[in-house]
Amino acid sequence: MEAFKQKINETFELKVVPSFGKNWDYFLRDFPIPGYSEQLDFLWIKKGKIRASISFAISKECEAISLPQSPFGGFWVEENLNSEALEGFIRAVILEFSKRGITRLTITEAPKPYGQANDLVSYLLFKCGFEQKEVVSHQFFIGRKKIKKLVQKEQTLFFAKANKEGIQMIHGPIQNFGFLQEIKSWNLKRGYVVNLEDNRIVQQVSVCPERYFLSTILKNKEPIGYSLGVKLTSNSIYYYQSAINPKVSLKNGGELILYELFRIAAEQKVDFIDLGSSDLETSANHSLMFFKSRFANDISNKITWTLNN
Repeated sequence: MEAFKQKINETFELKVVPSFGKNWDYFLRDFPIPGYSEQLDFLWIKKGKIRASISFAISKECEAISLPQSPFGGFWVEENLNSEALEGFIRAVILEFSKRGITRLTITEAPKPYGQANDLVSYLLFKCGFEQKEVVSHQFFIGRKKIKKLVQKEQTLFFAKANKEGIQMIHGPIQNFGFLQEIKSWNLKRGYVVNLEDNRIVQQVSVCPERYFLSTILKNKEPIGYSLGVKLTSNSIYYYQSAINPKVSLKNGGELILYELFRIAAEQKVDFIDLGSSDLETSANHSLMFFKSRFANDISNKITWTLNN
């Protein structure tokens, strides 16, 4: 497919190219999404440099989504842009999709820790006619030095808890994928909704093994719990999946899993940890939010926006 290039004004231009092969920091932008006819990167360029960008998958129903089968998509601002330049980019994207016959745009903006311009982008999306479809609250622990300090401060306490339970906590790269079925099975037995796409995870780990970290709880050398952390960006760790065998009585299991995630974050020297959302189907999961609050020092919303084009 030929790259599309459109001059917007004397300083910025819009370039639309097929996705893949750009090594974005948010690495999920580089993966094909099954069931979608086309994937495109929209680039906002000034003097030959990408100042902002967004990736979309195009469905057979002529809907452009950023991004399906991912925690979020949305706009990425490579450097500070004023509100007029950002609005120009949003309107250029809308116009280009209108020319292509796309009838609906859906954009899930990442929470603010992933980009300081995200609140401004959400404001401008609203002003450009987008409507909020969904709001999900994520809890975070922000601060590289604070992460390291918490790990050091809590180390004695958590090692004592592990010893009392007769367990061992270890973490490292993924060696095999058998844990995925156990996570799914254990959570289903607990009555949880499970959204775990095994094949997609295997593909992503195979291509980017350095982005995934598996924590394992061992008792008598047998795994009784898992947690999967992902470096969605180079400066963050995302708490993606976890499970503890429902047949095993384990006190403080959730706390031990989260502490291990903090150990990974400290080793990786990331700037923040994304503890994810705490939603029930129709309401906030207040008990889970309260549990995570011990390991969180900030909260930010992930908003999904839609526009009928």
